[in-house]
Amino acid sequence: MKLGLARALGDKLCLAVTAAGWEPVPCFLTAMEPTQAAPPAPTADGVVLLSPAAARLAQLPPGLTCLAQGEATARAVPDGRKVLVSATPQAEGLFDLLKDRFPDGGTFFLARAERSREHLEAVTAGTPWRLLPWITHREAPLDPPPSLAGLQAVLALSPFQAELLGPRFQGLRLAWGQRTHQAFAQVGYPSHGWCEPDPSALTRLLTQLPPDLTAL
Repeated sequence: MKLGLARALGDKLCLAVTAAGWEPVPCFLTAMEPTQAAPPAPTADGVVLLSPAAARLAQLPPGLTCLAQGEATARAVPDGRKVLVSATPQAEGLFDLLKDRFPDGGTFFLARAERSREHLEAVTAGTPWRLLPWITHREAPLDPPPSLAGLQAVLALSPFQAELLGPRFQGLRLAWGQRTHQAFAQVGYPSHGWCEPDPSALTRLLTQLPPDLTAL
């Protein structure tokens, strides 16, 4: 079974696909592009980076402490920056990092994509940790789009990818995270399964799919 997903061979997600006995096929439908937006205020106590794309594409002010969501995001921060890394690569882990390293609160830029889930903003509302949203990048479709020929399944890694894949792909549609699963349904092409955003969860999803679905 060939599964198309927007990851290079050797990536953790591709390895998770292989571990389930499937063949991963790199299939990039979108790319992140910078918004060129300036920071939302003249100063802050730090900048929260939700993804490697935010770390790469944000126009980071000099000297600002970076709080990275997971090791992959931390590795994408330009050299010479002070970087604090959350213990877990989720927004919940970032809030724990904020409370631990800035116990008295503070004001922080929140560098994120145009359509991030806004969980961290909701969790910190009304607390001493004030987050200023900073839309640093957006997901844009590639033109021309890649061919989906020869694939038995696709894995959408974002709600936007689900919106693009739904009308174009008639095989097995899988979703990375519940928001992506919901996006498939919202465009009229329900997914056939979804997993929590964790490589091991993807392996379990692929190995536990009913035979009638893998025969699509």
